[in-house]
Parts: sequence; structure tokens; C-alpha cells
Amino acid sequence: MQKYIALLRGINVSGQKKIPMAELCHSLEKNGFEDVVTYIQSGNVVFSFDNSKKEILENKVQSVILESFGYEVPILIKTREDIERILKDNPLTNNKVGESKQFYFVLLKNQPEEELKIKFESEIYTNEDFYITADCVYLNCKLGYGKAKLNNNLVEQKLKVGATTRNYKTMLKLLELSK
Repeated sequence: MQKYIALLRGINVSGQKKIPMAELCHSLEKNGFEDVVTYIQSGNVVFSFDNSKKEILENKVQSVILESFGYEVPILIKTREDIERILKDNPLTNNKVGESKQFYFVLLKNQPEEELKIKFESEIYTNEDFYITADCVYLNCKLGYGKAKLNNNLVEQKLKVGATTRNYKTMLKLLELSK
């Protein structure tokens, strides 16, 4: 069995697409997912499943949610190793614990086209640093994510790929839960 992390986008936000986490766990378990655990209400699910392709699991989780709750929800699947590598490879960190609240990870569903990446990298956002890799846009939001101009929607628009954003604390917790 392999540990996976499903990141759901756009649920339980301002009363939209309400999905109780206990019910989500139950629905996934009924459909063959094991060791299902959620973290906070924003759609972070850790589970075990027979070694499978991420795309197949994304479709399976999406189908379970559509069938159980009636919502189409974008899903991004990562492995524990993916999360570990993304955290370790953060080029914006100076290993200062106090700064960790400023770090966000825009996790990309697909690798962006090189020309879109190059064009986006040339842009400047005041009080925001960013770095783009094949599967993540690292953000350092010096005034906090809530005040950032560079957000998930803008990244999706600029790079033309699906994405979902998690903060540093959530990424660490997902790593811990996936042990």
C-alpha cells in the first residue's frame, strides 16, 4: 500500500461546496481507500491505496465526491515523497522559523509550458517573491497571503494549469500524517 495525499480545491469556502470531513472519510473508505485521515476543513485527505497512477486516483476521488456530495471538485494527488521534496527544495527559505508563516506552495496539476513560465517569471509583485518549478510555485508573501496579489487564481491564469495552494504549516502536517 502506498500513502497518498489528496488536495481538494474550493470546498467548504464561504459556504460553497460543503463537504463534512467525517462523511468524506466514510465515502472514500466505502470505495476502497484505506487509513483515511483528513486535516482541517479545506480538503486535505491522507489515505493508503494499492500502488496506482495519480491520475487514476484523482479521477476515483473526484467520482466518489460527485456521487456522494453532488459536486465536481478539482483534485490533486501527491505522494508523501512529493510533499517531502517540495518542502526540502524550497528556494525561498532561509530556514528562519518566524518566516514560515509567509511561505505558501501553489501545487501544480501539470507542468507549465516553458514560454508561459518564462513570461511569468519576469513579472514583479511588491512584497512577494516567487519561484516556479515543474510542479510548484513557491511563494513568500511578506505581508501574508490574504494581502497577496499573487494568488492561486492568478497562477492558474498565468501558467494555464490547475493548481491548489497550501501554507507551510499544512504541508508539514500532511507530511506528518502520511508517515
